[in-house]
Amino acid sequence: MNFLSIFASLTFALLILLTPNNAIALDLSHAPEDAKAYIVEPTDGATVPETFTVKFGLLGMDLAPAGVDKPNTGHHHLLIDTELPELNASLPSTEQIRHFGKAQTETELTLEPGEHTLRLVLGNYLHIPHDNPVISEPVEITVQ
Repeated sequence: MNFLSIFASLTFALLILLTPNNAIALDLSHAPEDAKAYIVEPTDGATVPETFTVKFGLLGMDLAPAGVDKPNTGHHHLLIDTELPELNASLPSTEQIRHFGKAQTETELTLEPGEHTLRLVLGNYLHIPHDNPVISEPVEITVQ
């Protein structure tokens, strides 16, 4: 590798690192206006045991695994006891933002007793919410 190609590679990497999230997220996918994500269960106001199943619902779009760039598709991200993150960048994977990049439609959760909030955000093949974000209503639950 010569000096110029090394310099060009480093310059490109530096530009990516210094670019604000808004500019990096140029790969927004479009979601139909009537697309809707929702939590099938537990229902809002439900009381559940410490370990319980969360079932995801989606209308107006199809599911596709992360990495599959196909129109009108996405995969679920479950937000647990957290505010909505930035919706113009790839969603981080944390204990409070769980990724379901294999296009899963449910999961088993174990939460501490108390009040909790669950919410879904659909992400595209790069885990970036769509240009008109598909977000469920929050579901408030009590864990016994």
